[in-house]
Amino acid sequence: MMQKDIVAYHESLQKDERDICDLLYAEINSSLPDAESKIWHRHPVWFLEGNPIVGYSKLRDGIRLLFWSGQSFDEPTLQPEGSFKAAEIRYTDVNQVNKKHLAKWLKKARKIQWDYKNIVKRKGILERLK
Repeated sequence: MMQKDIVAYHESLQKDERDICDLLYAEINSSLPDAESKIWHRHPVWFLEGNPIVGYSKLRDGIRLLFWSGQSFDEPTLQPEGSFKAAEIRYTDVNQVNKKHLAKWLKKARKIQWDYKNIVKRKGILERLK
């Protein structure tokens, strides 16, 4: 069952955006049933052992799906994001979401993790966990 704060996030979206997020939510929860999901920095994010793994957010040009360790997945469809190891893909229509690719990325997200949980403690240095 979707948490109240994530329900509220989805309800704040336009129908086409909500359709994308509903699909992403279902696929992420199915692939990462042991992950904790919550609103973090104003959008839904999934954590394994306190480490952010995947999340999505509404941007001006669509919905961004972000994998915190995605640059290490060796997936050309995912674009580098930020100055650490994150990678993203953006969607403007639910039909753009390739469930097969998403399942593969989520499997990699579990196996390939950088320690974002302790990045502040390590003064911005990321270490590979898995």
